Amino acid sequence: MNLGRVLAIMERELRKFVRSPLVLVMTGLMPLLNLLVLGNAFAGRITHLSVAMVDEDGGPAGRRVREAFYVLQANGDMVEPVEYADEQSAVHDVRSGKVQGALVIPPHFSRDVYSGQKPEVGILLDNTDNFISSTLHGLAQGAVTEAVRDRPEPRLTPAVNLEPVELYPYIPYARYMLPGVISLGLFMSVMIGGAIMYLDDKQRGVHEGYLVTPITKLELLMGQNIAGTIKATLGGVLIIVAGGLGAGATAVLEPGRLLALIVLVAISSFAFMAMTSCLVARMNNPIAPRALFGMLNTLLYFPSGAIYPVKALPGWLRVVSMIDPFTYAVHALRVLLLKGAAVTVILPDILFLLGFAVLMFAGSVMLFRRTL
Repeated sequence: MNLGRVLAIMERELRKFVRSPLVLVMTGLMPLLNLLVLGNAFAGRITHLSVAMVDEDGGPAGRRVREAFYVLQANGDMVEPVEYADEQSAVHDVRSGKVQGALVIPPHFSRDVYSGQKPEVGILLDNTDNFISSTLHGLAQGAVTEAVRDRPEPRLTPAVNLEPVELYPYIPYARYMLPGVISLGLFMSVMIGGAIMYLDDKQRGVHEGYLVTPITKLELLMGQNIAGTIKATLGGVLIIVAGGLGAGATAVLEPGRLLALIVLVAISSFAFMAMTSCLVARMNNPIAPRALFGMLNTLLYFPSGAIYPVKALPGWLRVVSMIDPFTYAVHALRVLLLKGAAVTVILPDILFLLGFAVLMFAGSVMLFRRTL
């Protein structure tokens, strides 16, 4: 082995690395970004949980249970009680995600408390999110103890039973993470099969070859974005079926639900593809996007609610999640995969993804520039 040739190769590789300042910055920034985002994402506490309060009793004991929730709201930001007139409306809003749980105080609750019988309070939990449902269950357990605060000393000491009602079967964590894994798979597909190939074509002069023909840059970018979307959609459907069956979510094979998932995956893929096209539109160094996508992976995936609730994130990270297309893709996938709710529930997510895709695609067309 010739040591001189080995050193020459090493020198060339190091020179290439040093001549890419963007890669240097991103290489150093990546660990810091991981620390900042992951440290905040997993260390926060869940706040601003909307809880429907249904008081069918109207007595003093039920009023004290409700007041306990309002005290939690006044002393912090964990819960936001919302008064409901009937249980049916509360159940509907828990299913649609407007509130995260519902506390139902049944008729004659106060009478049962003061007569020494076995009083019960119901709490409806959206157990597709175990973090939030566990937190609400714990808060409700503390609140119901207030029901017997002013009760005369009983001959017996009946305990107030809190009966949790889970709207969905048990959701294991692997199934909970499935929407995030699908979204991440789509992003990886458009990154490798779309943006990086786009840059390779740009480096090889393929774009210039296209542009000496009557093809316009709008047609060129549209063709590339649609091709990238198709590749990502095929990969996404494969992940849905294989991942769904592996995680025990066999409902993905229902024809109607599978069709809705395919449409959602196609829209999400186009949004991701347009975003990556816009980001690499002015890049010429083929190494730079690889470093950029590593950062985006952390910045977009973890604040999206894919592995931890958005409500547990600090304020600045929630702002990131509001403009993060991952957030809307993960939420819509979770609704279809785990809740089986109506498509109308995910319309806001679809509208955001479509608007985001149009904006990013327009940006990629405006930023596209010929190299010759």
